[in-house]
Amino acid sequence: MIVAFSITPLGVGEDVGEYVADAVRVVRESGLPNHTDAMFTSVEGEWDEVMDVVGRAVAAVESRAPRVSLVLKADIRPGVTNGLQSKVETLERHLST
Repeated sequence: MIVAFSITPLGVGEDVGEYVADAVRVVRESGLPNHTDAMFTSVEGEWDEVMDVVGRAVAAVESRAPRVSLVLKADIRPGVTNGLQSKVETLERHLST
């Protein structure tokens, strides 16, 4: 499965980069395939391991912010691996035709 999620600390002002970095650090240290862009971090793996990483990322931000917003989107497709890369490759193939 692939989960794309965004964690936003609330009540800490406009500059939230250092808080978001705490969450992304958790994801990167997990060892699971992941990708971060300007809006979301995507992580790929089995349900329990992905949700554990998301929970720990939220906890990392929650430990420093009075309130946390979480937006999460999941692509649950058993048996598919390397989806983070293969989905983009498929899109690029269609764009090149």
